[in-house]
Amino acid sequence: MNELGGPGTLAAILAMAAVTYPMRAGGFWLMAHVPLTSRLRRILEALPGAVVVATVLPILVREGLPAVLAIAAAGAAMMIRRNDFLAVIAGMTVAALARVWLS
Repeated sequence: MNELGGPGTLAAILAMAAVTYPMRAGGFWLMAHVPLTSRLRRILEALPGAVVVATVLPILVREGLPAVLAIAAAGAAMMIRRNDFLAVIAGMTVAALARVWLS
């Protein structure tokens, strides 16, 4: 059995870095040659929200009501206090309480 810090792990990390860096650099290079229209700017501004939804939605579907309540609590805490740490604590607390009460 391989160790977590063995040569295979290091090789995997280096391989991922060798692929990731050119992809990111290529994206910056490509965007330097694309005219930034107002439509493209709106698309790029909407992209982070789309990534968050694509990440969170499967979790909500799989976990059900406790996850919905936890995400809502974290979102509310973030909107009210603008504090990432407080939002995480609120979400975790509501998730734990919802799982206790709803199970």
